[in-house]
Amino acid sequence: MYETMIPIKGDLQLCVEAGGNPQNPPIILIMGLGSQMVFWPNSFIQRLIQAGFFVIRFDNRDIGLSSKIYRDDIKISKSNLIQMMLRLQTGLSNRHTKVAYHLTDLAEDTAQLIQALDLGKVHLIGASMGGMIAQILAAQYPHLIQRMGLLFTTNNHPFLPTPKPKQLYTFFKKPDSLNQEDVIRHSLWFMETVGSPGHINIQQTNHIAKIRYQRNFYPRGTVQQLHAILATGAITHYSRQVTAPTLILHGSQDGLLPLSHGRRVARDIPNAQFQLIDGMGHDIPAYYQPFIVQKLAQHFASSI
Repeated sequence: MYETMIPIKGDLQLCVEAGGNPQNPPIILIMGLGSQMVFWPNSFIQRLIQAGFFVIRFDNRDIGLSSKIYRDDIKISKSNLIQMMLRLQTGLSNRHTKVAYHLTDLAEDTAQLIQALDLGKVHLIGASMGGMIAQILAAQYPHLIQRMGLLFTTNNHPFLPTPKPKQLYTFFKKPDSLNQEDVIRHSLWFMETVGSPGHINIQQTNHIAKIRYQRNFYPRGTVQQLHAILATGAITHYSRQVTAPTLILHGSQDGLLPLSHGRRVARDIPNAQFQLIDGMGHDIPAYYQPFIVQKLAQHFASSI
């Protein structure tokens, strides 16, 4: 993988990595809440490259090595977060809440990245929040998107099930301190809480957590991305505008975004396909990667 910084607008830059043959069909990977691009497993990317794709991953704004957004007029508190979550769950708007940016801004970032790299039409793979960004992007920029694959995502339709209690707690529990050991320990706890039961690779999880910490540890960015999700609210109207052929994959053991979230996305995106992955949680463990990549590669190669 080759890494570089790509300016997209004003002072905003995104850290980008690419691998594979640039002559092959391009895939843009959009990662989820608070997750640097290194959360995309290298083995997963290698399988996509071997399947004949040119693969691009990047850090969203506020995460990793991409530009950080700081506004001292933004209120960040647990009580404010809970209020926004409750309003989202019941279909009430958070538009009145002042936030640093919305998911539409992150979709715009990705569109500008595609254009800056002169990729033409691309395939998209979005995971979790990245899947929300992908839906908005595909709705607003259909001329840039060929086909789309969504992993364990949602469109925040009102009254969908909330995260299960243990997984909901991950939004509020913080590391014991901001030193490397405590942050790595917290990262392992997080993955053991939301990931696929029986498939957590402790050594690999600790390794990625260390890389994340040493690349750039910016917890405010995670909170501001969460605010962007909550302030944007339901994106059902974007889902219904998607024209790109879409495959949704969702694990039966996802407690962070329960299965009905993925089914709702599949219901709202016209002619979408839905694939249940039995036993998978809110991650992409090695055990499921051959199946996931096979399904995605078949979907992207289809002419129907």
